[in-house]
Amino acid sequence: MEKKMISLEVVNSNAAGIDVGGRSHWAAVGQNAQDIQEFGVYSEDNLILCHWLHRHKVETVAMESTGTYWQNLFSALTGFGFDVILVNGRQTRNIKGKKTDIKDCQWIQKLHTLGLLSSSFLPDSTTDIIRTYSRHRQNILKQSARTVLKMSKYLRLMNMRLDVVVSDIV
Repeated sequence: MEKKMISLEVVNSNAAGIDVGGRSHWAAVGQNAQDIQEFGVYSEDNLILCHWLHRHKVETVAMESTGTYWQNLFSALTGFGFDVILVNGRQTRNIKGKKTDIKDCQWIQKLHTLGLLSSSFLPDSTTDIIRTYSRHRQNILKQSARTVLKMSKYLRLMNMRLDVVVSDIV
């Protein structure tokens, strides 16, 4: 029985893949050893990464990250003019062999070149700002509620039963 090879068409010819980490980012612009490089996580490092991608004529970047490590790099890349997609790790999971950052960034680059990755939902900047303020307000309200409970507890422990005299101690 003869096996047929399925060849996938290149969708993004100038694509890069980045495995984002807390201590370093690994980027691949191809599948050879010289096409991979490690970068730091600071603003200056992000700028160096952007210049490196630009030198390699990259137009689109797929990045995989767990946590919030991706945010500063994402801003730097989009500010530099790259088309950037943030990829959920579940899409890139099926790599064979020992999992390494180098293999991950190569795999992300290969999948992105073939157009097999889809971007995670990212809200527009206005929605993101509103969401940030809303979450901050929610946290302040929870914190103030905990503070009122503590005040009530300490007043009770000092045998100052203010809650018996007034309905709201605040």
